[in-house]
Amino acid sequence: MPTLHTYDYAVIRVVPRVEREEFINVGVIVSCPGARHLQAAIEIDVARMQAFAPGLDLEALQPWLDAIVAICRGDAGAGPIAQLPARARFHFLTAKRSSIVQMSSTHVGRTADPEGVVEHLMRKMVRVPTM
Repeated sequence: MPTLHTYDYAVIRVVPRVEREEFINVGVIVSCPGARHLQAAIEIDVARMQAFAPGLDLEALQPWLDAIVAICRGDAGAGPIAQLPARARFHFLTAKRSSIVQMSSTHVGRTADPEGVVEHLMRKMVRVPTM
């Protein structure tokens, strides 16, 4: 029987007008301490985002989203937060904010494939379903 690992995840959201609280999911962050796994993935559906928020500057937004991925990887150039233990980085990134980039509440799951959770969540929570 495969080992089941518990993981936490949050959905990364873009909230162009914070006062309206409307958002589009653009990525996920997954933390699986038992497998020593912390990963984020981002995908912006440009056409969908432009229809939702025509005035949003995607070029200005991209570095903020890239920073999430870099912090999860622990990149040296991502600043002091990226040098914290993986669990601390996850909690820092998923803290509540009132900004254009926000995280959902954290959720819990179990998996035998920690590496595959990010792809599963991207299909389920971020990408537009295909018929």
